Amino acid sequence: MENVVIFYKEGREKKVGFTVSKKIGNAVKRNFAKRRLRALFSEIEEFLKEGTYIFVAKKEIVNSRYGYIKSSVIHALKRLKVYKV
Repeated sequence: MENVVIFYKEGREKKVGFTVSKKIGNAVKRNFAKRRLRALFSEIEEFLKEGTYIFVAKKEIVNSRYGYIKSSVIHALKRLKVYKV
């Protein structure tokens, strides 16, 4: 199950954006999803290559455990070959 879609473009500095649409739910659920993504990015930021990252939340992110989201994001970043560890 996919929680997050990640877009990446090479660059000279790290930039990040988080997108959570109204399909996720009301404002409380959208803000909850953004907080999770921000916390996750701050945890793994030191292991990422320079560039621009866009994280797009999917509907399942609200009901998924944080550990599951983290492992699926790390797996996706490894497939993109931008995760250094």
